[in-house]
Amino acid sequence: MDTARKLTVLLVPLLFGLFLVPSVPVRATTEFTFRGFKGNKSAIRIAGEAAVIKPDGLLRLTNRASNVTGTAFYHKPVRLLETNRIATRVGSFSTRFVFVIIPSSSSSGGFGFTFTLSPTPNRPNAGSAQYLGVLNKENNGDPRNHVFAVEFDTVQGSGDDTDKIGNDIGLNFNNRTSDFQEPVVYYQKDDPNKREDFELESGNPIQALLSYDGATQTLNVTIPKLLDVVQEEMYVGFTAATGKGDQSSDHYLMGWSFSSTSRSFLLRLVLIAALSAVMVIMLVLLFFFVMYKKRLRQEETLEDWEIDHPRRFRYRDLYVATDGFKEAGIIGTGGFGTVFKGKLANSDDLIAVKKIIPNSRQGVREFMAEIESLGRVRHRNLVNLQGWCKHRTDLLLIYDYIPNGSLDSLLYSVPRRSGAVLPWNARFEIAKGIASGLLYLHEEWEQIVVHRDVKPSNVLIESNMNPRLGDFGLLARNGKPSSASDAYAFGVLLLEIVCGRKPTDSGTFFLVDWVMGLHARGEILSAIDPRLGSDYDGEEARVALAVGLLCCHQNPASRPSMRGVLRFLNGEIDGDWGYSKSSRSDFGSKFVPSSSSKASSSSSFVTRITSTSRVTSGG
Repeated sequence: MDTARKLTVLLVPLLFGLFLVPSVPVRATTEFTFRGFKGNKSAIRIAGEAAVIKPDGLLRLTNRASNVTGTAFYHKPVRLLETNRIATRVGSFSTRFVFVIIPSSSSSGGFGFTFTLSPTPNRPNAGSAQYLGVLNKENNGDPRNHVFAVEFDTVQGSGDDTDKIGNDIGLNFNNRTSDFQEPVVYYQKDDPNKREDFELESGNPIQALLSYDGATQTLNVTIPKLLDVVQEEMYVGFTAATGKGDQSSDHYLMGWSFSSTSRSFLLRLVLIAALSAVMVIMLVLLFFFVMYKKRLRQEETLEDWEIDHPRRFRYRDLYVATDGFKEAGIIGTGGFGTVFKGKLANSDDLIAVKKIIPNSRQGVREFMAEIESLGRVRHRNLVNLQGWCKHRTDLLLIYDYIPNGSLDSLLYSVPRRSGAVLPWNARFEIAKGIASGLLYLHEEWEQIVVHRDVKPSNVLIESNMNPRLGDFGLLARNGKPSSASDAYAFGVLLLEIVCGRKPTDSGTFFLVDWVMGLHARGEILSAIDPRLGSDYDGEEARVALAVGLLCCHQNPASRPSMRGVLRFLNGEIDGDWGYSKSSRSDFGSKFVPSSSSKASSSSSFVTRITSTSRVTSGG
C-alpha cells in the first residue's frame, strides 16, 4: 500500500451501562500507568507457565507453546460502583494499552487475548484455545462467573464454530461466545466506503483504547446486561491463550494505563470528559496508523528473539540520524559494507552506522548473539560497538564516530590529495596501539576474540592520533582463524606503516617478499617510506621491520604473540636481529632475537628466518 495514502482507522469504542443494587455512595478514583513493566512486578499479579515480565520491560502473556494460558491483573481491586439519587451504576473508566501478537508462522496463529473484569486476580482452571484463559468447558455460560471480557480474537472458528469471523473484537458476558462481535477494519480517507481488514497478528505494536461512560452508557450499542456481571469490586487485567499445534502466538503487552472515576465527578464534567476522550482516541489512532503506514518500508517485524537484546536500535531512528542514508553522508566503504556518519536525536555525540550483509552461512540470530557479546568489549585501542539493527536483509552496526578517518586514508589518500605525510612518531605509536588492542582481544578479555581482518582500513584514528581497531570478530572465514593469523595480518600492517606501501599491486609486487629481499641484501632501511626523508628513528624502524617480518613467518607457531610484539616495540627486549647497529651491510641472513634475552617466554622468538625462506600468507 502506498505510504503517502492516509488512512482513517475505525476501532469501535466500547461503552458499557449498568444499574446495580442500591448501596452507600462511594467516591473513589483509581489511576495507574505502566510505560513498560520493568520494576513493576509487585503491582502486577502474573499467572501461567509462560507469563513473565521480560528484562526489557515487556510483559509476555504466552509464548508459542501449545495450549498454554497466561494472565496479568492489577494487584488491587478497582471499585467501579457509584450511586446517585436515582439509581446505582458503574462509574466511568477508560484503559489504554499497547500489545504485540507474533504468530508461530505467516499463515497461522492463535488464539488471542482479552481485557477482562474479574472478581479474582487470576482465572484458575481457565481453559486454553477458544476459552482464552478466561473460562472453561464446565463454567462456560454460568451467570455466577461475574466475568466480562473484551476479546481480541485471531482465530476463525473454534470447535463448535460459534466464532465465525476471526480477527475480531468481541464483548463476552460470562460466556466464551461474544454477544457483540465486529471485525477489526480501517477505512481509507479518500474512499470512506472502502473497508479493509487490519490484522491483529501483524507482529507490530497496536494501541487499543477502551472507554466506558457511566452516564450515557451508549455509543452505537447499549449493553444493559453488564449490570448482571459486575460486582462491588472487580480486578482489571488481561488473559491470553494458545491452541494446539501451530495455532499459537506470542502475546506481549508493551504498556498499560487505566483510570476510573466515581460519583465525585459531576455529570456535566463526565460527559465533557467522555466526548473529549473519544476525540483524543480517534486522533491518536489516526496519527499512529498514518505514521505506521508511512514508515512501513522502513520498519521490520519484531521477532521474539530480538526483544531480548537491549542493544537493538530502531531503524527509523538511524534513518533520521543519517539523513536517510544519503550518499553525501558516506564516510567509508569496505568489504564489510558502507559506513555513514550520523547524529541521534537528543544527543550531542556523533555515531558511525555501518550497513553490512551477513555471511549467508551464519544465521542472523547467531550473528546478533556475537554482536551482543562484542558490544561489551571496552579498550582505548578498540572501536566501541554501541549496538545493532536488523532491517530486511541488512544488518546495521552502530559505532562511536572517529573523526580522523582510517589509517588507510592517512597513509595513502591524504598524501595524494594534500602532500601531508604521516610523521614517524605517529606511525610508531599507532603500531603499538594496534598491537595493544589485539593483545586485549587475544589474552585479556573474558574470552578469546580473533579479529580476522586486521588492515589499515579497519584502523580508525582519533583526533589525538590514538588508533582504534574496528570490525573485530565479525565475519567467519574459511579454515580456522587463530591469534597466529592475526599476527600475520599485523605483521603486514606493520610493514605498510613503516614502508608506506600497500601489500601488493597488480600482482607483480609483494610487500613482505620485497622487504625480506632487502633484509637478505643488508639493505633493510631502504624499505622505509621515502616520503619521511630522514625524519625517523633508525633503531625504532629496524625493530618495527624486524618484528613485521617475524610476524609474517610461514610457520604459524613461529610467529610472536602480541604481548611479545609489544615488548619489542616498547624496547623492553633488546633483540639481536642479525645485523650491526653501525652498518646496514652487516644485516645478513640471520634473523633471530638474542638468546640471552629472557624477557620473552614464547618459543616463537627462538626461530631462524633465512633469505631463502618463502614468507607465505597467514594460516
